[in-house]
Amino acid sequence: MHTDVLVVGGGQAGLAAAYFLSQLNIPYLVLDKSEEVGEAWKRRYDSLTLFTPRSCSELPGMRLAGGRDGFPVKDEIAAALRQYVEDHDLNVRLRTEVRSLSKEGGEFRAETNRGSFTARHVIVAAGPFQVPWIPPMDERLDPGVVRMHSAHYRNPSDLRPGTVLVVGGGNSGAQIAVELAASHRVVLSAARRMSFLPLTLFGKSTFWWLDMLGLLNAPSDSFIGRQFRKRPDPVFGFELKRLIAAKRITRGPKAVHAEGRTVLLEDGTAVETDNVIWATGFRFDYGWLRIPGALDGEGRPLHERGASPVGGLYYVGLPWQTSRNSALIGGVGRDAEAIVRRIAAGRSGRS
Repeated sequence: MHTDVLVVGGGQAGLAAAYFLSQLNIPYLVLDKSEEVGEAWKRRYDSLTLFTPRSCSELPGMRLAGGRDGFPVKDEIAAALRQYVEDHDLNVRLRTEVRSLSKEGGEFRAETNRGSFTARHVIVAAGPFQVPWIPPMDERLDPGVVRMHSAHYRNPSDLRPGTVLVVGGGNSGAQIAVELAASHRVVLSAARRMSFLPLTLFGKSTFWWLDMLGLLNAPSDSFIGRQFRKRPDPVFGFELKRLIAAKRITRGPKAVHAEGRTVLLEDGTAVETDNVIWATGFRFDYGWLRIPGALDGEGRPLHERGASPVGGLYYVGLPWQTSRNSALIGGVGRDAEAIVRRIAAGRSGRS
């Protein structure tokens, strides 16, 4: 099958690109390996709540039900994405995994489990959460210790009674630790000093204030953007901080070694545990992108504001693609529109 623009990935970034391609009547096709739209959101842990309010969690042409200042849960986002495809009649082909992408002459070729697809342009919207990363020390844990990545955790019933070590001090690790504190002894291991921001301030979302202060959409290469990037993401909300202060969660430093049922922390503390949740983030996996000049030496996409040095190849949804907002559901539309308009200009022969 041939189309003008092939979009790889049917999450929020790919759907935002599809929306603007539809608006400009550019022939396109979205390929996604999932069984259904929104599946990536549905697979996350049951209690996942976004730290951006509904007003900052919508794609272009989307309106979430409920209060504008309320914080949506993951199933709400999954359902909204399915409705988005239906409302805008987006051209999405599910259960189609791109196994390789190559370029010959001026044409791209995607080999999938459902045949070959060719296109003049490709937008890679595979997202920043591709392969869960688990430290090698996991292999040294006793088989009796329940351990899993946060991407595979669903709820406390997944775990054994006793102690849970949550490794990772980001927002996912924080939310999971808070949830588990009601049923388990929880130790939270964080490699860096944790900072906290309120979800709301003076009746407005923290993200409303970030936008007003010019931080949320500050260009990645601007002075503000560079300063913002230096700071690790804070934990939004104070529930974890309160539980640590009340000694219902024990805060520890970086986990450095594991043996049997014991995980050693950087300060020498030995944690005897029954369960380990690795909230240790994700790694990129662009091994299927087999185009010379598309990736750097570490396998990361080379691009300038989402445009690859390879003609006709683009990205949407990369962290800090143009700003802090680039990888957030409420920000991908801004980048998607810019990329689609760039493609439209090229099709019409304009610079």
